[in-house]
Amino acid sequence: MDREAVIGGLKNIIGDYLQARNIDLVDFIYRYEGKDLALRILADNPEGGISLGECACLNRDISRLLDEQDIIQERYTLEVSSPGLDRPLKTKSDFLRCSNKKVRFFFGEPVNGKFELEGIINKVGDDTVFIDIANQTVEAPLAKIRKAKQVL
Repeated sequence: MDREAVIGGLKNIIGDYLQARNIDLVDFIYRYEGKDLALRILADNPEGGISLGECACLNRDISRLLDEQDIIQERYTLEVSSPGLDRPLKTKSDFLRCSNKKVRFFFGEPVNGKFELEGIINKVGDDTVFIDIANQTVEAPLAKIRKAKQVL
């Protein structure tokens, strides 16, 4: 199986498992660190906050599930953790959760002539985030957002 097929299969298996337990898959990292394969999963409760004990249980259960599915043919390290307070914002639901909060945006191409903006999210559409910056609303297409984090 090629790398993209393995990653797609893992995301589906892990995403379905977490969704059935009402846990959000925040991020999924599959990469080699030196010669070792690392699989990192950032998970969170939709209301926010996941305990160390919950992460340990998820780690055990996902490890067992991956062993049963036998999708990874080599040794790997699995880590399940909380995204922390500076959780990356990626999906529409992430931005909705941060409505009326200050967020820093980094874009792949300019929005309003800038690659980086900071402001308050005042509305989230299907494919656009509306940001209040100095009493002016800027429309940021989700497709242009490379990275975003809540300013704490």
